[in-house]
Amino acid sequence: MGTCVVRGRWRAVGGAVFRVLAVWAVSTLTMLILAGLLPDFRIQSPSGDSPTTIARTAAIGAGAFGLLSALVWPLLVRALLLVPAFVLGVLVFFLNGSMLLLALRLVPDGGSEAGPETAVAVAAIMSAVASATSTALAVRDDGAYRRRLRRLAHRHRPGPRRTGEDGPPARPGTLFLQLDGVGFDVLSEAVSPRTLPGTGRVLPPVMETVASWIESGGHRLSMWRTDWSSQTGASQLGILHGTNHDVPAFRWYEKETGRVMVCSSPSSVAELQRRAVERTGDRGLLAEDGASRGNLFSGGAQQLALVLSVAARRGRGTRSRAGYFAYFSDPANATRTALSFTAEVFREIVQAVRARIRGDEPRVKRGGLYPFIRAFATVVSRDVVVAAVIGDLFAGRTVVYADLVAYDEVAHHSGPHSRDAQQVLARLDRSVRLIAKAAAHAPRAYRIVLLSDHGQSPGRTFAEAYGITLEELVRIGCRGGRSGSRPLAGRRADREVTGAEARAVARAALHRVDEEEKETRRGRGAGPVVLGSGNLGLISFPELPGRVSREEIERRHPALLGTLAEHPGIGFVLVRSEEYGAVVLGPHGGEHRLDQRVVIGPDPLAPFGPEAEEAVRRTACFPHAADIMVNSAYDPTTGRVHAFEAQIGSHGGLGGSQGHAFLLRPAELSPPVPEGEILTGAEAVHRVFRRWLAETEAPETPLSPPAGGPGERVG
Repeated sequence: MGTCVVRGRWRAVGGAVFRVLAVWAVSTLTMLILAGLLPDFRIQSPSGDSPTTIARTAAIGAGAFGLLSALVWPLLVRALLLVPAFVLGVLVFFLNGSMLLLALRLVPDGGSEAGPETAVAVAAIMSAVASATSTALAVRDDGAYRRRLRRLAHRHRPGPRRTGEDGPPARPGTLFLQLDGVGFDVLSEAVSPRTLPGTGRVLPPVMETVASWIESGGHRLSMWRTDWSSQTGASQLGILHGTNHDVPAFRWYEKETGRVMVCSSPSSVAELQRRAVERTGDRGLLAEDGASRGNLFSGGAQQLALVLSVAARRGRGTRSRAGYFAYFSDPANATRTALSFTAEVFREIVQAVRARIRGDEPRVKRGGLYPFIRAFATVVSRDVVVAAVIGDLFAGRTVVYADLVAYDEVAHHSGPHSRDAQQVLARLDRSVRLIAKAAAHAPRAYRIVLLSDHGQSPGRTFAEAYGITLEELVRIGCRGGRSGSRPLAGRRADREVTGAEARAVARAALHRVDEEEKETRRGRGAGPVVLGSGNLGLISFPELPGRVSREEIERRHPALLGTLAEHPGIGFVLVRSEEYGAVVLGPHGGEHRLDQRVVIGPDPLAPFGPEAEEAVRRTACFPHAADIMVNSAYDPTTGRVHAFEAQIGSHGGLGGSQGHAFLLRPAELSPPVPEGEILTGAEAVHRVFRRWLAETEAPETPLSPPAGGPGERVG
């Protein structure tokens, strides 16, 4: 027995030495080839050297570059940890090039040189080739493969044993992986075979890995309904902390402080988390040996990466951006992500130009910083979060909750069912497969639960459809419904703020505050504050304390409520009456008195389904519900809404797929609700997740799902 162990250790050491030598040899060959191809890169003296001297120079240079990458690079990344992550991604190329120049100076012959621009290119190519070679060699060695995945983690600790190994069976861990904005309908389509139009050819599902889980019976798919505020801030706060009370929208105005609360602001999100913990008396879903990755809220976890609620902290162990170090400390990872980032920027530019040439409708502007925001969401954030999750699996953490925001960002600007969004889903599926592969090698079995926080509903923006913004419509209503010399449909929005959640992560990485935080104090008499959260609008009168009643609004602005309720782009308006309590107003004089459950005329809530009444009634009780809450019109036949932001795929209010999120659970977990019922509300999802975490009986078979096809290796 002892001899076998010693022999196995020597075999592992021999394999490691072989891989190091092989990578060194390939790197040397790469340097020789690049020296022959690039005129500004030289590894011999001007007078010329023998082939043996040139080869020796290349070998020493490649070895020095490899050692610097292994020893110096992690120190550089740690020193630059406080640099905005966006900037760090750009610095990757220059830092790598600088290390190559230093490596060439360490060569004894002293004849090697390279221009700064050439050094950047050579270093990037050598890092990529070394990474590819290491991965290829590890494919046939499970031990090396596991060790490679472990290096993605920034901390290690012994994990519990898997079932079947020496010692008692381990309690299974749980991974909650959130695919931000992927609605139930979108996922259902993505896991179904596709038929190529005009040919009858059947194509595989867009998300093949997830489809295989469902087809095998290992996972069960169900839908859950969001609250009226169908956006990540409300959903994730309810899921992770058990309450989303008093979160009426993505952004809202609080009169007592004169502050605009925004679910993309670190300070606002930190305050919401504090309020939730105070209300429940509980730290959160992840308080017991948990990790929070890429989320708005911590869930009580101590292990954090890219968590917005702690983005402003600088304490060791709670520094959310420390997750960047875990990933960028590997120069190959940093180079690969930087290259992918650049490619994604160009991909977005090309796709935007194609959409404009084709004349796609609806369409929004996709210029400015958006290509970089998209690349951050679909590349940098994804890579860092996936790496952190893999590290958590190998650390054997009990519960992990992670959010991948890529689809949500792209769908906002390209459309929920667009080809651009479908491509992002395919890449997310590969991330899921990689995580599942890592889970198969983790020290404990893992239940992997996929979910979304909301869906998205398509449609032209309110400004595009009617030539006027909600704020402009409010001003017209306050003037008595008179639009002056301009027709109602003759104006266009000059500027609209988008509330995509991916911008929250990007702004935190850039150390930038949300735009609304620049003007959080609104003086009295400044007029109504009008905010948009997807297709949900909020109107507040800062000069009037408390919740302004319907009667008071009608006394001050007699035409305002009628102007809003009768507009074709608005579905209903919520106000509070002194006599009847919460009242919903709609077109053609329709009125739904929620507290009395009385409907007069056409029911404004009827197009939004039977669940709309309870959702609106709950929000009407929130202390910070706006004086006037406005939901855009909704067409049940097409599923289209009108966002009050620059989004053709939106969420935040009622209407269509935005309120239909999905839940994909392992079959061994109990059903979320009895058959025939639908899970409703983020707080209810939290209670289900608590129940699942309590179901700790060790299974007889491994819980981790298959990661891909036969013989497939993902690394």
